[in-house]
Amino acid sequence: MRKLRTSELNRQSAEEMKNSERLPIVVVLDNVRSAYNVGSVFRTCDAFAIEKIYLCGITASPPNREVMKTALGSTESIPWKYFKSADEAVNELKSSGYLISLVEQTDESISLEEFLVKKNQKYALIFGNEVEGISQPLLSLADTAIEIPQFGIKHSFNISVSAGIVLWDFFLKMRD
Repeated sequence: MRKLRTSELNRQSAEEMKNSERLPIVVVLDNVRSAYNVGSVFRTCDAFAIEKIYLCGITASPPNREVMKTALGSTESIPWKYFKSADEAVNELKSSGYLISLVEQTDESISLEEFLVKKNQKYALIFGNEVEGISQPLLSLADTAIEIPQFGIKHSFNISVSAGIVLWDFFLKMRD
């Protein structure tokens, strides 16, 4: 066994990716404090060919130095847009036919492994602030809430880890 060189991975260029098929998912980051988390989510969205990212509130946006450091160029391959509030972003997505899914622990959350993904549906996946989670006003705008099962003593994952878990699950379910 040997590790593959970058030239052997057959990856698309950023320009080629702009014209390639993407999963019909918009990731919404609601008041994410860490620019490093934002950059990491960009990389994950690039890996799974997500449609775009909406950055809301205090969430850092490119060309922020910390975002760029962890994004490693993925800000060039994933379209993004900034909104002053997540409510504004969600209302735009709702009017465009996206199912609004919070990634949050609520009294009505559906466990990720039980969440049924429809292949012909467009999804907006909302991830919230690292301390406060999803803002209360967004709860009333959501169609559903998804919860990642956890079995240890902690009650949450880092937002970049949560995005990786949820996007991998959606990728598998939408590509099957």
